[in-house]
Amino acid sequence: MAPLTRRTEAQSSKRAAVEASVMRATEELLAEGESYPELSVEQIARRAGISRTAFYFYFRDKRDLLMRVTEEVAGQLWARAERWWSGEEDGAAELAEALASIFGIYRTYAPLLRAVVEAAAYDEATALAWRTLVSRFVTATRERIEREQASGTVDPALPAQEVAFGLCWMTERSAYQLLVQEDAGIADEVAIEGLLAIWLGAVYGRPR
Repeated sequence: MAPLTRRTEAQSSKRAAVEASVMRATEELLAEGESYPELSVEQIARRAGISRTAFYFYFRDKRDLLMRVTEEVAGQLWARAERWWSGEEDGAAELAEALASIFGIYRTYAPLLRAVVEAAAYDEATALAWRTLVSRFVTATRERIEREQASGTVDPALPAQEVAFGLCWMTERSAYQLLVQEDAGIADEVAIEGLLAIWLGAVYGRPR
């Protein structure tokens, strides 16, 4: 069985390497100014160093590719921001770190996130995947608020679900507008400070 196991591991390693190459090629093309709707499988495959036929061995189509890219970025967003959602210490400090991390991910993957958000405007599958991602953030935020309400740190009358929904979607839209879609002339640090003031005011009743 050992030779079969080694062969399977080698195949898995090759698949992972090719998929990573395709996703990297897509990111490069988007960063160079290519529009996602107009970006062809042929262009992506050629940049990744594989044939068009091989592309379809690893991905069903461009939508499948975009979904996989979204999963990769979502995993990083979740990991970076989890400290506030799962934390039990100084909520304000943990929140500031979480917002800075989220903006950092948006800055790093701006072309990919632009493609995802713009595709979500006309493709229901992409829209559902993106809404599902943000919904995870909403749920985690609501749970953190509820824990702080139980400990007496946050006003128990605060509508946790509604506040969490508004804050998460506000942050998503703000990050997209400021970092992905247009140059608003606002430094990241200033934007983060503004969002932090809104979050702290909404959750803790204070802007700092």
